[in-house]
Amino acid sequence: MTGARGDQELVRFTLLGPLEVRMNDVDYAPTGPKVLQLLALLLMRAGQVVDSETIIRELWSQHPPRSVRKTMQTYVYHLRQCIERNGLAGSDVLRTRVPGYVFKVDPEQIDVFTFRRMFRRGRDLMADGRPAEAAKTLRAALALWTGPAMSNVPCGPVLSAYAVDLEEQQHAARYLRIQAEIDAGQHWDLIAELRSLVTENPHDEGLHGQLMRALGLSGRRLEALEMYRELRAKLNEELGLEPCADLQRLQQELLSVGR
Repeated sequence: MTGARGDQELVRFTLLGPLEVRMNDVDYAPTGPKVLQLLALLLMRAGQVVDSETIIRELWSQHPPRSVRKTMQTYVYHLRQCIERNGLAGSDVLRTRVPGYVFKVDPEQIDVFTFRRMFRRGRDLMADGRPAEAAKTLRAALALWTGPAMSNVPCGPVLSAYAVDLEEQQHAARYLRIQAEIDAGQHWDLIAELRSLVTENPHDEGLHGQLMRALGLSGRRLEALEMYRELRAKLNEELGLEPCADLQRLQQELLSVGR
């Protein structure tokens, strides 16, 4: 996208945290909550036509105003004005396409799409047996996050579902990044971070397993086994469950080391 001066100024759209529109380190995001909500929806579906019914459902859920289509068109107009007012070539970017609208920008201008691409690359590198490269790629992907997804946007049902999906992807990327660092021999450096994550997520058996493995590889096998004992007692007491099969196998591995 080009700026009003005709120079090639790359605009960045961030959704992994507060929604921001930046050009040359200046923030141009709209301030009206409905316009911000509309922009977030169009960015999440960048390059695709978002039909009017989806926009209406997102903006008003089950309680649309009487003149809903006219009101929606007003918000589209305000978004175009905001984009054009700041030299972002809005009439070319935000296009009317039956049965709705499409936001035409390069996906690499939107942090969500960059994150997803880097996450896929990290998975591929792990599958190829290149954990150090995977860890580096996944760290860069996670660094794009500055807070909860779309934290300044009043999300309706459509954006709320996107936000949940993004948070799940962030969790999966973090888990894979930690596993990559363990496989790359960086287990010592992970123990403090994993202790904090386990405290925040006391029933997350995957994180417990990663901490147990990091402790075991660091020569702290007894601490890892004590962690397993404590987790098993907590799961039995609170949920009536046993640790998952992966954790049970890890416990047996740790026990066999001392025999």
